Amino acid sequence: MPYPYFPGCTLYTKAKSLDDAARAAAKLLGIELQELANWTCCGATFPLATDNVMAFAPPARILANARKEGDTLVTLCATCYNVLKRTNNLLRADKEKRDKLNDFMEEQYDGSVEVKHFLEVLRDEVGWEKLQAAVQRPLTGLRVAPYYGCLLLRPAAEIALDDPERPRIMEDFLAALGVQPVNYPYKAECCGSYLAVGSPKTAMECSYRILRSALRHGAEAATTSCPLCQFNVDDRQKDMRQQYLGFPGLPVLYFTQLLALALGLPADSLGLDGHYVDPRPLLKDKGLV
Repeated sequence: MPYPYFPGCTLYTKAKSLDDAARAAAKLLGIELQELANWTCCGATFPLATDNVMAFAPPARILANARKEGDTLVTLCATCYNVLKRTNNLLRADKEKRDKLNDFMEEQYDGSVEVKHFLEVLRDEVGWEKLQAAVQRPLTGLRVAPYYGCLLLRPAAEIALDDPERPRIMEDFLAALGVQPVNYPYKAECCGSYLAVGSPKTAMECSYRILRSALRHGAEAATTSCPLCQFNVDDRQKDMRQQYLGFPGLPVLYFTQLLALALGLPADSLGLDGHYVDPRPLLKDKGLV
């Protein structure tokens, strides 16, 4: 059966390569991602003022519509995943808020859909062994630092994707592709998030510490699932090079681009030219493009 799929706003614009590569790779793995009809923005952040019930209306409407199409909602963007999963948990646990939102939406949603990140589908439905067997172009010799960021793992009790302190899902994913995962202490630290708007220098400093740590531990590239993280750790490298002379830079790819490449899809179809630090010279040097 197809999975109802929520791409989110950014995957139609700046992070289109995250979406395109996932859809192409999913087909090769026999996974059907069926885009939700008439979806809207999830709100981009989980509302912290939980007494304002209407702030939950956008993600709640998405969840209610997804339930009409299946029992599992798949998403790629770490931010969308965080917002949808936490909202779903709230609707399951808080009957008063659930009833108010259902009255407003004219729905009878009970929180019964399961919100899954695409990485969870690969781990729990496909399995790492099957994924490894599907690889046509092993990414052997490539040392990649998995970057989780904040929203893919936290808050741990609500997200429950992996151990928030010692996560393995991205490492196991990379290993299945033939990649050598790089362990480093900053893989779950914040990149600066929306401080990129109000305090770009602070966000740049946060991202620089992450990349510096990855480089010191031998990374040749990094990978992420969050468009905002991608912007901060990739695009901000132009500022890092001005601030820190000698900073060599580090290519940052979406995990789906690595997946599609390993499954044999043409490199020129993966949006690799859309990164500030071009990953193609590294991939060419490794004989992968």
